[in-house]
Amino acid sequence: MSISVQAHKTYIHDALVHAGANPQHATVTADALCLADAWGTFTHGSKLLKGYTTRIKAGGCRSDLHPIIVNDGPSFALIDGNSTLGQVAGTFAMETAIEKARETGIAYCGVFNSCHLGAVGVYPTMAARNDMIGIAMGNDIPSVAAPGSKTAVLGTNPFSYSVPAGRHHPILLDMAMSTVAGGKVYAANQLGNPIPDNWIVDRDGKPTTDSSLYPTDASLQPLGGYKGYGLGLMIESLSGLLSGANLTWDIKAWMTADPAGPTYHGAAFLAFNVGAMQNLEEFKSRVDGLIDQIHDTPTAEGVDQLYVAGEFEWARYQKAMENGIELPNDVIAALNTMADEIGFRRPVAT
Repeated sequence: MSISVQAHKTYIHDALVHAGANPQHATVTADALCLADAWGTFTHGSKLLKGYTTRIKAGGCRSDLHPIIVNDGPSFALIDGNSTLGQVAGTFAMETAIEKARETGIAYCGVFNSCHLGAVGVYPTMAARNDMIGIAMGNDIPSVAAPGSKTAVLGTNPFSYSVPAGRHHPILLDMAMSTVAGGKVYAANQLGNPIPDNWIVDRDGKPTTDSSLYPTDASLQPLGGYKGYGLGLMIESLSGLLSGANLTWDIKAWMTADPAGPTYHGAAFLAFNVGAMQNLEEFKSRVDGLIDQIHDTPTAEGVDQLYVAGEFEWARYQKAMENGIELPNDVIAALNTMADEIGFRRPVAT
């Protein structure tokens, strides 16, 4: 199904409002989910609506409250997400970090009592649009094994950064600390696609290609072995320990836990004001030069060009803005199920 970006955003917004979200929260969340779909990151776009509307209707995601700052200084803030949608708390925190970085150069905002963040790359992109380097990360209930463990130890603990450029789109990386995000295992199982043996391990800690085992009888493998495990622990420290949020098994699974209760996710957001440290236009020119240098690097046989992080996403975004978003079948099925459950209209092509 092909749908225009604006029509898709409107559909997401209206579905959230129909489920009980206030219009302000719905707008923020629709922007984030639509951007993820336009990037082609379908596992973290509107496919998540079913889970979100369930939590809104049950009361686990609050729309009568807003995120609030409970402690802050010139270059930091600790924020109670008040169990609002993760996109609402995340956007508020990144905006706060950007505002503080305008004054101090660098700012950190930690969030506790939040929910699932969706595509974590959405938030550093906000910083890049404001000529800042942005970093965002979050913790989650354990689903990723440590090297040698039989069970999960840490969450996928996503991490993202974005660097503003001049002629080029911002550099943008969005990644989980597992070999792949859990959503990709779900999608492979739903679509009947095989998975490689480096995605998950079974209850004995052995690699398996049976995607149906996840998450009940399998854990995700950490990215790069001990390296991903170590980075996941850093993210747990900044998103959970420093923010005051719940850690590991004290976090609730947003898809399967009681939708009437909070999930207690934590997150961290950082903004670096480039213009406070050096000439902004010179910096952007240097970023462009770095990207050009990578593009001009000689390639191996069969490889046409090297790319920097984010270029595929921005190319898909540009195509979506011009021709609409091509929603895959599993996303359409999830949207239809969501619509039927809350008594809302199904999406249509535009």
